[in-house]
Amino acid sequence: MLDDSWPQKSPPGLRGDVWQWDLSSVAQLPTVRADLRRVLGDAPAVDTDESFEERFLLAFEELASNGLRHGGRPVRARVTATGDGWLIDVSDSLTERPPQPAIGRDPAQGGLGLLLTARLTSAHGWHVTAGRKHVWACCR
Repeated sequence: MLDDSWPQKSPPGLRGDVWQWDLSSVAQLPTVRADLRRVLGDAPAVDTDESFEERFLLAFEELASNGLRHGGRPVRARVTATGDGWLIDVSDSLTERPPQPAIGRDPAQGGLGLLLTARLTSAHGWHVTAGRKHVWACCR
């Protein structure tokens, strides 16, 4: 069964190489996506194929664009690579507004990024720490 909800929980404690970006506009996302594509190609942490790469990049872009459109500034994106998977963590300052998946909405109205990300990743959630909301997804 697919879990389309976005539960409030901390991410798995993955440790490894970290890449980080401060985001101010969705116009930055193509450049960050290209950076991540290079990172995936160079990182020995996890074997990835083209299908994994596309799912991961799409999940990253959905979470980052949601943070920019619905979160509070500053928005930060962080990717952690380990031998077991990749963790995407997008944080913003709007702690009182949890992620809200568009369950039951007409797809023509848009807003399905969280649902798509939930289906593309192996785990997902959100939590608040140190005055920031973190929306995360793990890809394995």
